[in-house]
Amino acid sequence: MARKDTTMEEDWFAQLDAELDRKTEAITKDIMELNNQKRIINRTLIEDFWKIWMRFGKINVHFTMEPSYSAFAQFDEFPEQWRFREDFNFAGVNTIQLVDRTQDQGRMGDSLKIWYYNQDSTPFIRMVFEYCEGEHYYKYSGWKRIFGQFVIYDSPLAKFDFDKFHEKLADVVKVWYESHLRRNRDILIKHLKDNYERGETFTE
Repeated sequence: MARKDTTMEEDWFAQLDAELDRKTEAITKDIMELNNQKRIINRTLIEDFWKIWMRFGKINVHFTMEPSYSAFAQFDEFPEQWRFREDFNFAGVNTIQLVDRTQDQGRMGDSLKIWYYNQDSTPFIRMVFEYCEGEHYYKYSGWKRIFGQFVIYDSPLAKFDFDKFHEKLADVVKVWYESHLRRNRDILIKHLKDNYERGETFTE
């Protein structure tokens, strides 16, 4: 095989090298923009969820929260006098959720959940309300709880709208809160069925 001209090989690699540099720069910029968006959004949403956690706590409704308050908060007086930890990595949070720990009315596991996902390489953010629909016995795996979802908010990350998001969040939280005060979970489930698109169903 004839040896190629060294200059031509260097030109070929120089072009590839320059193209890889441009790609590295573009992807690095995309990642920085994505992380900056997540940092801004997550900081607000974690604060929102913590305020909801505290408000429900006043009527003795107890939630678990992800991320844990011990990870993101420093307290002067628990739970209301607090501030964010300076070293908390907001951009690294991919799931934010409140999970109801109430034992009666089948509420255990009801949750408001936010997560990030990609669709055709476009980052999205989605908020759902998950709830237990009941139990079913499976021959090989025993009793399983069946969970359903309602999609409360879903948007490409680049088009995330705080006003629309907070409008949806407030709508669900108000009915969730009322259903606890009235000790009637059906109020919440009916509201979700009447107003929001049904999402996935799964077992645990």
